[in-house]
Amino acid sequence: MTITTEQVLQALGNVEEPDLKKDLVTLNMIQDIRIDGNKLSFSVILTTPACPLKAMIENACRNAISYFISKEVEVSINMTSRVTTQKNTGVPGVKNIIAVASGKGGVGKSTVAVNLALGLAHTGAKVGLIDADIYGPSLPIMFGLEGARPKASQLEGKTRIEPIEKYGIKLLSIGFFTDPNQPVPWRGPMVSTAVKQLFNDADWGELDYLVVDLPPGTGDIHITVSQTFPVTGAVIVTTPQNVALADAKKGIGMFMMSAINVPLLGIVENMSYFTPAELPDNRYYIFGQGGGQKLASQLDVPFLGEIPLVKSISESGDAGMPVILDEANPMSKAFLDMAKRVAQQVAIANAEANNKKLVNN
Repeated sequence: MTITTEQVLQALGNVEEPDLKKDLVTLNMIQDIRIDGNKLSFSVILTTPACPLKAMIENACRNAISYFISKEVEVSINMTSRVTTQKNTGVPGVKNIIAVASGKGGVGKSTVAVNLALGLAHTGAKVGLIDADIYGPSLPIMFGLEGARPKASQLEGKTRIEPIEKYGIKLLSIGFFTDPNQPVPWRGPMVSTAVKQLFNDADWGELDYLVVDLPPGTGDIHITVSQTFPVTGAVIVTTPQNVALADAKKGIGMFMMSAINVPLLGIVENMSYFTPAELPDNRYYIFGQGGGQKLASQLDVPFLGEIPLVKSISESGDAGMPVILDEANPMSKAFLDMAKRVAQQVAIANAEANNKKLVNN
C-alpha cells in the first residue's frame, strides 16, 4: 500500500479543532509528516500545552487516517504545542498577559492567580507571575519567600531585575522591595511607576503566559496595566453571594469600557461550597449556589469553574506551598482544570483577534 502526503493532508482536513472551528490542515497544525511503507508519523501543533481537548483531537486524527486511508496504517502522533499570541505585549519575550481581577477583596483572587500560574506551568508552559497588588502584596507569603530580594543584572547597559524563580515559574512582587512591617503610603503617580517597573525593568526571558494579580476594585493599577500593556484577556474572580457578584459586574464593566477594551477570558467562582476533610463527598453551599455561573450566562462569557472552600487551601498558602502542588489533594485537580480552561480561552481570543486582522487587511 502506498500512502502519499496529499492523502494524509486530505484525511486530516476532516478533523476540526473544536474551539477554533477550522480543520487542522487549514490552521497549519499538521507538521513533520513522515511515511515509511504503511507506517505514518506526524506532529499536531496545539495552541497551548494546556489544551484540555488534546486526547480528543489525537483520537479524531487516528480515526480520520483509518477511515479515509486505511485501517492498516500504523499511526504515530506527536502531540506538541506552540502557544499563540496576537500582538506585541510590550514586554520582550512575553506572548500573553493574563490579568486576574475581582470587584472586591476577600474573594480569594490571589489564591486563584497563584494556582492559575502554577497550573499553566504544570502543563509545560513557561510562566511568570506579577503581584501587582501594591497595597497588599501576598505573593512573598504564598510562596514562602518572605525576606527574599531579587538580584539585579546589567543587560545592554541597563540594570534589569531578575525575577525570583520558584516551583518552575518566575515571580515579582512589590513585597520583595518593601518592609512587610511598615506601611507604604502610595500615591497615584507612584503606584503607576512602580507597576510599570515590574513589567519593564525585569528580565522575564521567554514566557508563554505572564499572569498579573491585580488589586481588588477598579483603580489606578488596573488602568495603568490595561492601557500600557496589550492584555490578552482578564479572568474575573467572584464568590457566589450577591454582594460579590454585584462588585464583579463593576470589574467586568471596567474591562469592557472602550478606553480599556480588554477581552474577558471568563469567570471563576471561588468558595463555591464548603467540603469538610472528613466528609469529602459533602457539599455545603454556605455563600449561595450558582451565582458565578449565572453571571457568566448573563454576560455570555465562559464559566471557568467552581473552586470549593477547603481548609487546606489557606493552610497551603500560609505554608508557602500552593495547594495545586499537592497532587493528592482533590483541590489540585480543580485548579489544574481551571488553568486548562483559561489557556483554552487565550487560544480562542488570539485566533479571533488574528482573524480580525486578516479581515481588516
